[in-house]
Amino acid sequence: MTFDEILNTYGATIRRIAASYAPPGAGREDLEQEILLQVYQAMPRWREESQQRTYVYRIAQNCGIRSLKNTHKQRAREPWDDQITHPADAETSLQKARQYERLASCVRQLPLNQRLPLILRLEGLSYDEIATILELSVNTVGVRLHRATQTLKALMEKS
Repeated sequence: MTFDEILNTYGATIRRIAASYAPPGAGREDLEQEILLQVYQAMPRWREESQQRTYVYRIAQNCGIRSLKNTHKQRAREPWDDQITHPADAETSLQKARQYERLASCVRQLPLNQRLPLILRLEGLSYDEIATILELSVNTVGVRLHRATQTLKALMEKS
């Protein structure tokens, strides 16, 4: 798989996963690039024993976790609107961007054992696929998703 194919197929997903680990700005952009690079380098090792998308998601999640470990002490908050382009309806775009960043900020506050399955579920993966990626039972995935939903709801109400 070429780099362009990876970018076209998984670029949006990688951006969303990076947003769940890093606030907007250079840190998120660096994480996106790191994930893309790691996926590109890992693709020759993919053996088709699993689905390609679960392979990519696992790499992305591992990069996100590593980035948390590397930047744990440097959690600077940046303005929500620093990545906004100025389309025709700038006010609506700004509102959507702020809502997205509010959600992403709350997701970043979830404990990892809740955040990981939630991110994958939001990406449309089944419980079975999430269980495979995270090496958990399907029941454990269900419990963690339920807890994540409850915690996220409480965080959204506070913010």
